Amino acid sequence: MAEKTTKKYTETIGRRKTASARVRLTPGSKFSMIVNGKEYTEYFPTTEHKSIATAALDKTGVVAKYEVTAVITGGGIHGQAEALRHGIARALVILEEDKKTDIKKLGFLKRDPRAKERRKFGLKKARKAPQWSKR
Repeated sequence: MAEKTTKKYTETIGRRKTASARVRLTPGSKFSMIVNGKEYTEYFPTTEHKSIATAALDKTGVVAKYEVTAVITGGGIHGQAEALRHGIARALVILEEDKKTDIKKLGFLKRDPRAKERRKFGLKKARKAPQWSKR
C-alpha cells in the first residue's frame, strides 16, 4: 500500500518586469529547487542567474531548511530569476518572521517597478526622436 504524505507549504508570488513566479516553499531536510519541472541549475544557465535566484536563501542562511518549487511565466531569464528571488523572500517572511528585517534591508521584499517605457507616436523609440534637419 502506497503511503501518502502531505507536507505543509507556503505559496507566494514574486514579480519583476513582465515575469511572475509562483513559488512554493516546503520545509525539508535538504535543499532542492525545481523551476518549471527542471532543476534550477539546468533552468538558469549562468552563475549570475543562479546566484540571483538563491540570494534570499543564501543571505538569510536557511538554504538547507527548504525545498523550493516554482512555476515562472513571462519575461526574460534575468527577470524570471529576480521574480523567483522576490517570491522566495516573501515566503521566507511568512515562515520566519525574525528574518524579515534582514530580508528587507537586502531589498528583496520590494517589487522592482522598473519596466520598459512605451513607444510614443512620432518617435522612433520611447524617447528617441527622428533626426532633425533645418532644411
